[in-house]
Amino acid sequence: MAILCFCMISAYAQQSPPLGLKALLTTVGQKAPALLTDSAAISTKLAQANEVRSNWLPNLKLNYQADVGTNNNTAGPYFGFGVVPSNTSGVRNQSNTSAALVNLGVAALDWEAYNFGAYAAQNKVAGSDVMIEQNQFQSSKYQLQTYAIDGYLQLMRLQDYLTIQSRNIQRNEQIRKSIQSLAESGVRPGVDTSIAEAELSKARLNYIELDNQYKQVQLQLSAISGLPYQTIIPDTLAGDRLIDEAGAPLTINADTANHPYLNYYKSVVQNSQQREDLVRKQYNPKILVEAAAWGRGSSIENDQFGALSNGWGFDRNNYLVGVGISYNLFDLRRRQLKLRTQKTATDYARKKLDEQRSLLTLSINQADVELSTARQRLQEIPHQLKAATAGYRQKLSLYKSGLTDIIELNAALNILYRAETDYAQAKYAYTNALFQKAITGNQLPSVLNLLN
Repeated sequence: MAILCFCMISAYAQQSPPLGLKALLTTVGQKAPALLTDSAAISTKLAQANEVRSNWLPNLKLNYQADVGTNNNTAGPYFGFGVVPSNTSGVRNQSNTSAALVNLGVAALDWEAYNFGAYAAQNKVAGSDVMIEQNQFQSSKYQLQTYAIDGYLQLMRLQDYLTIQSRNIQRNEQIRKSIQSLAESGVRPGVDTSIAEAELSKARLNYIELDNQYKQVQLQLSAISGLPYQTIIPDTLAGDRLIDEAGAPLTINADTANHPYLNYYKSVVQNSQQREDLVRKQYNPKILVEAAAWGRGSSIENDQFGALSNGWGFDRNNYLVGVGISYNLFDLRRRQLKLRTQKTATDYARKKLDEQRSLLTLSINQADVELSTARQRLQEIPHQLKAATAGYRQKLSLYKSGLTDIIELNAALNILYRAETDYAQAKYAYTNALFQKAITGNQLPSVLNLLN
């Protein structure tokens, strides 16, 4: 059954061509849900930046009202509180409860014409907010690429494991057939048949477990690429091309100046510095331009209450234009306190950037060590595989000749199986270390070009 499953997988792989790593990364960059969310966040920040750029627009309000009421004033000052109605009559000797109709139309312009750089500072902060989102998008994309590469390499390793396990099943079946013929002729005891059956069943169970792991990784890559998981089949030839580079070490010079992980924190620092500048300028004096034109009509004429219908229409028209300056002296203290807070935020952002630089440098050094170790391991492991293969063949020949027992033959088979899996693991460790160095050094294209 295990062999049949393997044959079916192989047949399907032939029908569906292998998916290259470049093609997978391109699809992930276009269809990953997380990137679509980050892209929407960029659009939101762009819209907010456009909104901020319109802050300089003046306020032009058109107002009209028609009112019916009494018209009595008395001497004395008061604060309006925003709810005390205006009454423009002179002071009357006696109260008059007659009603009057008044209508009023006003066009008022209020414009903060100049604020000593506050508008420009607001626009810079809005632009840096967009830059943060864009760098966050690039960082997320880079992280997803790293995740996709890791999953792709996992598939390559599991595919090697499935091939090794299939060969292991075939060897166990050959041993079982040999034991059955020897047992039937009385050369070997029947217990050897039971042991062989147990080993064969164990090999089949291992194959089933590996196939499950293989499909789980396919599903994970499908979730970020939108591809059907059955079509995500790694190109093992691409892995062999990377292995061929182990004999001639690649020169990968790290480019940390433009690393996506650092660019995000750089933009956060820049944003915080520009917010400092905004704090300095938002409390500057403001030069205001004010203008108004209004018309007014009333049913009261020469302090005489006429018919209410006389109150329609404008009897008097006026305009007023002025330039003023406004400044709150206590803003000096407010600016000092707010600037101190913002400088603390800038210092925190700068320390986070330094922390990420240190972590990235550590990761680059670790990748160098891991790549060197993986290369040495890859060069040594063929000796183990060659010796294990020769040992198994000798034990199998001795067993068939009756010169050794099933225990020693199984031990030799397990040693060969371990050597093959160690070789597959060594290949994975090398390709993984190679990509880790390229990722931490921001030189991923130089390694992807080797897959062509």
